[in-house]
Amino acid sequence: MKNTIFILTISVFVVFYLSSFAGQRSNEASKPLTVNKVAGTIYEVKGGVCNTGFIITEKEVIAIDAEMTSASGKEMINLIKQITDKPINHMILTHSDGDHVNGLPGWPVDINIISHVNTKKDMERNARRAGLTEYLPDQVFIDRMILESGDRKIELLYFGPAHKDGDIVVYFPEEKVAFIGDLIFLDREPLIKTGNNGNSFGIVNALKSILKLDAEIFVHGHGDIVGRKEIGQYIKDMEERQAKIKGLIQQGKSIADIKKVLYPSGEPRQSGKGRRVSLVEIIYNEIMAQ
Repeated sequence: MKNTIFILTISVFVVFYLSSFAGQRSNEASKPLTVNKVAGTIYEVKGGVCNTGFIITEKEVIAIDAEMTSASGKEMINLIKQITDKPINHMILTHSDGDHVNGLPGWPVDINIISHVNTKKDMERNARRAGLTEYLPDQVFIDRMILESGDRKIELLYFGPAHKDGDIVVYFPEEKVAFIGDLIFLDREPLIKTGNNGNSFGIVNALKSILKLDAEIFVHGHGDIVGRKEIGQYIKDMEERQAKIKGLIQQGKSIADIKKVLYPSGEPRQSGKGRRVSLVEIIYNEIMAQ
């Protein structure tokens, strides 16, 4: 039974991954990019489909995520050049979602790309389809990496599978800033890529680890910058949802019954041809597989 549930989840995820968000992202990709200073010489780039960013050090620029299209990647480069003439030498990828990596062909082919080892593996599987064969990561790490640029030290941290199995946090201790990719979604349910070993309990663990950092400002992929209070509330909401589902399972409730309790107005749907696996269904499957 557990294996059947797991296989069903992966199958539904694949349909979702290939087809959902298509119309929505097409519209969002046309939005112009804008640059906002976060702290010091750290900047967030908004617009397009996801939030990206960069830091200007004494000798170079280090970018964080590449946008979704080569055109938006080039647009991001132009915005950076309006602020500084320093070379863009490094690209850090927070994870392998297309809206964060598919813009790489718009960047110089010799840029040094850094990611978690699992992100590179996922990109390798999809490189030909996405046109990324010349833009696979040059440097990978497993748990932690320190990127030095002049007198600056940037920490790249991995806290285990969460949104996907290659999510990393880009931490700037001096400014108390962290870029956290898609570890939170404040305007909708978390997007957990079960086909890439994403896990709701992993998200909670990663966010708790993030709060152990001496950081106050958190830049994420889809929404406005948040602080520690918002991260803490997100953890609380997730744990309450997990506990509720576990309790209903212990009462012998089926997934259909549990959805009726937790989605009184109906299960949320996502735009596109595929069906997004709901958070309730993902948590249910995780608990049943324990």
